[in-house]
Formats: sequence, C-alpha cells, structure tokens
Amino acid sequence: MQISAQISKETKVRLETYSRAHGIKKQFLIETALLQFLRALDELPANIMLPSRLVVTERSGRRVASLISGKRKPTRALVELMRGDD
Repeated sequence: MQISAQISKETKVRLETYSRAHGIKKQFLIETALLQFLRALDELPANIMLPSRLVVTERSGRRVASLISGKRKPTRALVELMRGDD
C-alpha cells in the first residue's frame, strides 16, 4: 500500500540523511517509525505523549524567558537529586 503525505523540507532532508548514513531504505524507516508511534499511542497513557511541536504564545514565551533568565536558588529536591542522595 502506498501513502502520500506532505512533509517539510527539513524533515525530508533529515529522513534522507539518516537513510543514507545508516543504509536504511526510506520506506522501511517510515514504516518502522509509524509502527513505533502507533504502539506508543496504544501502550502509554495519553498524558505521557508529548506533541512534537509546541505553540508558544507571546505571553507564555515571555513567562518562559523570565523563568530561565533569572537567577534562582535550586530547590532542596534538585540539590539532593544532583548529589545522588536517596
């Protein structure tokens, strides 16, 4: 069966680059990727699946920028995690 789909130029370049570098036919790569994605949809809870693209509004973008630009003291949990404390 043949399926037709429009993809971005960037995705096409990545697909072709990976295919050539690993000696894998594009057809096999696409089918394998699709099967893995569909299996994940079947087996994982819906809230685990993250979209491959996120839309950031101007407001949320400003919020993210303010969170990552400011100096904040690490939380106790983060310090313990980085130390490897149990």
